[in-house]
Amino acid sequence: METIKWEIDPSHSELLFKVKHLEIATLTGRFDGIAGTAEAEDNFENATFSFTANVNSINTNDKNRDIHLKSADFFDSEKFPKITFNSTKFKRIGDTSFEIIGKLTIKETTKPTILHIEYGGTNIDHWGNTKAGLKLKGVINRKDYGLTWNAAIEAGGVLVSEEVRINANIELIKK
Repeated sequence: METIKWEIDPSHSELLFKVKHLEIATLTGRFDGIAGTAEAEDNFENATFSFTANVNSINTNDKNRDIHLKSADFFDSEKFPKITFNSTKFKRIGDTSFEIIGKLTIKETTKPTILHIEYGGTNIDHWGNTKAGLKLKGVINRKDYGLTWNAAIEAGGVLVSEEVRINANIELIKK
């Protein structure tokens, strides 16, 4: 089978994260600056993926929180401006479902990470470009990556959960 090269279409893609706040609500944030590539066969068998997120593009709809997240308490964006993911294995788990295993790097730490992918199919846009749609989901522990800042809350517990859910809606464009 022929290998096809793809790039993330950033204007039609989003990388979101969700964390528990005050142990009672879920906060959603996103990285507005994402880029990446994929190489795959027609049906996305044996695909390889890599992507980056620009830490300075973090957006939680609160400027002060975003500044704090960019600080040394969390991402330390001056020293570590990018989050990266590079796949090492890709396997089918259903008709349109895949598991992608790779290495996620945040700050100085690289850990094996599993992302679940739902392949939405391909279509041609009104300019004649072939596009593919993917939904990605995964869970990481932020402390594993040196994102350890937290604060105790009066009622017991902590301000920010350790578990971070990753959700991405990705539109790839065929190159």
